[in-house]
Amino acid sequence: MHIVLHRPEIPPNTGNVGRLCVAIGARLHVVHPIGFSMDERAVRRAGLDYWRHVDLVEHVDDEAFWRWASGRRVHLFSTRGAAAYTQCRFEAADVLVFGRETVGLPAELLERHGAWRIPMVEGPIRSLNLGNAVSVIAYEALRQSRPQLFG
Repeated sequence: MHIVLHRPEIPPNTGNVGRLCVAIGARLHVVHPIGFSMDERAVRRAGLDYWRHVDLVEHVDDEAFWRWASGRRVHLFSTRGAAAYTQCRFEAADVLVFGRETVGLPAELLERHGAWRIPMVEGPIRSLNLGNAVSVIAYEALRQSRPQLFG
């Protein structure tokens, strides 16, 4: 499984997602430019002492990421997604893409690739925290692709 953070802005969120990736055996991809340095203490602190175990790939820009992703099963996630993530059929090598904390994924990506969403009740909350959203999706993908872990 590949977890992709598209231009993340908040170091602790990236650290938290990195820790999640170690826990589930996923590779973390970060698409630049980003709003911080990957060696910032905040990233490492959120990943605790697990950060050195993160299987990390950094893509210099969107073009580099999409070259790498060509031919792979890519799923985008957004509050503007048309269908709930529970309708998605995940496979072990899927690429799961999440947008920036403040604005999500660019509209042109959503138009080109479509997106899944995490349902929420009506109210004042626009979206979940990035780390929480990634966890919800990643564990559903893991449940579908490696059911033996959930025995």
